[in-house]
Formats: sequence, structure tokens, C-alpha cells
Amino acid sequence: MNTSPASNHAQRLLEESGLTSSHEPIDGVLVSIFLERHYRLAGRLGRLATEKDDTFRLRTDAGDYLVKVSPPGEAAEIVDLQTAAMRFLEGTAPQLPVQRVKLTVGGDDSVTIRLHDGTRRMLRVFDFVAGPVLAQTSPDAEQLAKAGAMLGRVDVALKAFTHPADGRGLVWDIRHFHQLTGLVQYTPDPEHRRLAREVFWNFDEAVVPRLSDLETQVIHGDFSPYNVVVDPSSDEHFVTGVIDFGDTVRSAVIFDPAVPMANLLGRTPDQPWRDASAFLAGYQRERPIRASELPLLPVAALARLTLRALLTNWRAERAPERREYLLAHAKDDWTNIERALTVSLNDVVAQLRESRHGHA
Repeated sequence: MNTSPASNHAQRLLEESGLTSSHEPIDGVLVSIFLERHYRLAGRLGRLATEKDDTFRLRTDAGDYLVKVSPPGEAAEIVDLQTAAMRFLEGTAPQLPVQRVKLTVGGDDSVTIRLHDGTRRMLRVFDFVAGPVLAQTSPDAEQLAKAGAMLGRVDVALKAFTHPADGRGLVWDIRHFHQLTGLVQYTPDPEHRRLAREVFWNFDEAVVPRLSDLETQVIHGDFSPYNVVVDPSSDEHFVTGVIDFGDTVRSAVIFDPAVPMANLLGRTPDQPWRDASAFLAGYQRERPIRASELPLLPVAALARLTLRALLTNWRAERAPERREYLLAHAKDDWTNIERALTVSLNDVVAQLRESRHGHA
């Protein structure tokens, strides 16, 4: 089966994003040896399902940790970008509940594992943030606004952050969406293909002509409901953890809230944009979006959701060991895209403007 996207640019983006190759899961015994040698940590190591790396929860007598081993195709400078962004936030905005990086006994952020096949993988250890993620709860409008406000604060804090690798090529970066039309051919359902083409058309018309003048900075890149740890019982501190900086990249600011908005589309079938609008209202209280860029947000959110839907089956075919994880995260995407498209984009923009506070 041919599973290569049509364009060279798309293929390169997928390669740089570490999505074109599968790999054998790393041996947990080897990970335990490195943890003991470099971190003086020992305990029960349990594997967690993830998108592309190898991730474990380490339970020790002193507490729990999250252990990540980068995929073989991920360059060391990309891993360093992710870690550096977290370190930057720890230093400039320590009040934000961003997951903390644990140093090795030698004072390093990570350890390089050199495998017998010549590949090198980076091992990092983080504090484990306990609690449900947003996706496992049923947040109301106020809680969604609090989650939005947290992303706004993260983006405000990241504004001054730079890194040599922050201009990385990343297939999940929405600025590349219009160059990924070749993925449509791998979607078997004709109605799904029609929906995808409608979203591509909207993106070409509204966003592509503006790409060069959008406000940009380094963004989190994947503030999805699976990367936000919450405490539903707390009125004051709803968001208790911001995790997974794996998609950190320099891109348009509006593409950061577009990711969680995409994940919230269609949850209420009769008002498919309601939850996304509530999230954005909170975001804008902390990080107002330029009035001229606000109309692009719903198009960007639809693009992000469509991109995930298009990539899911393509990736599940290439990486059968992650098929269950991938399909579970994207099972309702086409339904939610269809629901969201039943509302005119002009009406959505008007809805977003009503909840907008302040002007940039």
C-alpha cells in the first residue's frame, strides 16, 4: 500500500515531525537502568500510551515521575527546544503550573541513550502531575474560560522566548495546512473527503493570503484537553497542570487557541461552537487577539480538526502499535467538523467578537 502523501513538502513535514517511521518500543529494563544511574531513581515503571515517543510513569517511595524517551527520528535540538521552553517558563512565570523538568545527578536536562542499531534517543524526567485531564471531565463555560485564560498566560509568558530550533518544520503547525491537500486521498469516505475540501477552500480563501502578516511568537502548540490537568472541585485553581511541550514551535499566535478550540467543536450538537467560544473568551482576557485576525480563528480551528482527521487513518496504517491510541483520540472528528460547518463562519465570528475583551 502506498502511504506517501502527494507532495514532497508534505513528506518532508511528516518526516521532520517524526511521523513517517515506526519503531520498536524501548526496553523498560534499559530505561530503569538509566534512571538509576543518572537520576538515582528506582521504583515501579509503567508504560503509558502516547502519540509517538515512549512514556512511562515511575512510582517511587518519594513520589511519582513522568519519564519520556524521544522517538528515534526526533533531533536532539528539537528535544532541547521543548525542554528550554519549559525551563524558560519556570524562570519567568514560576506561578504557572507548567510541568517541571528534573535534572540528572550531573545537572543535565536529559540523558542520551545510544542503542545497538546506532540510533540515539533522549531520556528526560518530569514531575508527575496527578489528576484528571480536561478531556476526562465535563467542564462548564466558566471552567473552559479558566482553561483558556491559562493558555493566554502561557503565551504571554512565552512571548520573549527564542531558540535556534523554534522555526522547526512541524506537520501540526496550522500554517502548513494548505500544503497537505494530498492527505485527502487516504480518506476512504467520500463525504469526509467533501468536508475536507470545504475546509481547505475556506483556509485558502481566508488564512493563506494573511500568513505572512500574522502576529507570531513561540507557542505551546498542543494545548489540547489531553494536555491540561484540572481539578474540577476547585473554584480558584481549575487548571493544575500544563503538560507536553512536544509541539512547541514559532508560529502565528492565533494557531495556539485554535488547537483547543478544534478539540471542543461539536461537543454540543445544537450549538457546535459554544464550548470553543467559552474557551476563547477566557484566552482573550489574558492575551487579546488582534481584531483583524479574529475572523481567521474559526477557519484555523476547523483546519486543525480536519488535519487530525486526515492524518489519523494514514498514521494508524503506518504505526499499528499506536492504532488504538490514535483512533480513540479522533473518533468523532468528522462528525464534529460536519456539525461546525452547519454554522456560517460569519455567525461564528460574530459570536467570538461578542465575548472579546480588549483590543490589540
